[in-house]
Amino acid sequence: MNEDKKKVKIVDESTVEFSLPSKYGHERIAMESSASFARIVGFDKDRIEDLKTAVSEACLNAMEHGNRGRPDARVFVTMTFEDDVFRVSVRDEGEGISEFPDEPNIRKKIEKLQTPRGLGIFLMKELMDQVEFNQVTSEGHEVKMSLKLAT
Repeated sequence: MNEDKKKVKIVDESTVEFSLPSKYGHERIAMESSASFARIVGFDKDRIEDLKTAVSEACLNAMEHGNRGRPDARVFVTMTFEDDVFRVSVRDEGEGISEFPDEPNIRKKIEKLQTPRGLGIFLMKELMDQVEFNQVTSEGHEVKMSLKLAT
């Protein structure tokens, strides 16, 4: 395995990059890293919790759906903070999303009339200010999210 894939890189004072193994539980590394970075740049506790949830969901989707659970695949995370906006990119080594799930019926999920699956994209869209799903053909699928610093 390429040693560069394992390193955390501080690209400049506003950008951090790292990769994770496609292994459940490792999404917590991305969650805590994003929380630490957001705390440093001045986000409040509630916004940090939103960020952590969205980052976790993006990483889990990358592991499960993008990398299809392949243990040799990686999840690449880039975080930047510029102009009072925290941006996160999560990229897998997969082929992207062919069909987006329907909007979940939250009431049915709470009442256990539907499975809890399919909430990840919904949560990302609800918690972040902007979410984009892009196909990066030569490298994998990328999700870009942004969260504005509340004033």
